[in-house]
Amino acid sequence: MPRILALIGFLAAASAAGAEPAASYDLLFKNGTLDEISREATLVYDRHVENSAKADAALRDTGRIALTFGEDQGVEIATLEFRQGDKYRTLGRFPASVGNPMIMYFYETVVRDMAETAGGSPFYIRNRVKEAMARPGNVTEGTAEWQGDEVAATTVTLTPFTEDPNRSEMAGFADLALTVTMSEEVPGWYLSLSAEAPGEGEAPLYASQMRLQEIDRAAEAEQ
Repeated sequence: MPRILALIGFLAAASAAGAEPAASYDLLFKNGTLDEISREATLVYDRHVENSAKADAALRDTGRIALTFGEDQGVEIATLEFRQGDKYRTLGRFPASVGNPMIMYFYETVVRDMAETAGGSPFYIRNRVKEAMARPGNVTEGTAEWQGDEVAATTVTLTPFTEDPNRSEMAGFADLALTVTMSEEVPGWYLSLSAEAPGEGEAPLYASQMRLQEIDRAAEAEQ
């Protein structure tokens, strides 16, 4: 299970980056976010990507992500699957007890997309994101819409490269902002996960938006 080990290593490294986990880290990697969800249900997220420098990559990565549950050697597993029309591929398998792996997938795709577009080192980018997680972030309380209702929500915004000495070499990604909106009322905790690097005009240079769209209970209803 290489993806499981990668997730655990990422979380440990992010936590160790500071003397104590920051409030933003605790919110972003909240434990138990999948505990109350039926193992027969499927969480379905939309992902939409804009990339003015790599339009083909935006088309490649725009689709739906399904989170389903299973078991492997007695361990409950959450599997992420990317769906695009009638095509699909497995993105990774993670221990459900750790929490919702959408947060890991979100950050890893942003790291990859920035490295592909700007030509930087994914290791450098990933480390700057880890450091941003371990610092107090911009945390705001408010409301958000979920299935037609207003729910209490918390939003965390990270800007990993605000004071980076290599800002001038980031090909427009120096002002990248990562924003995650979470709510106890939303299954799986994460309502939306977005990243944006502003462009010179109204359109962004890069934008990745993921949002929980529905809970598919078809398999549950068949039980």
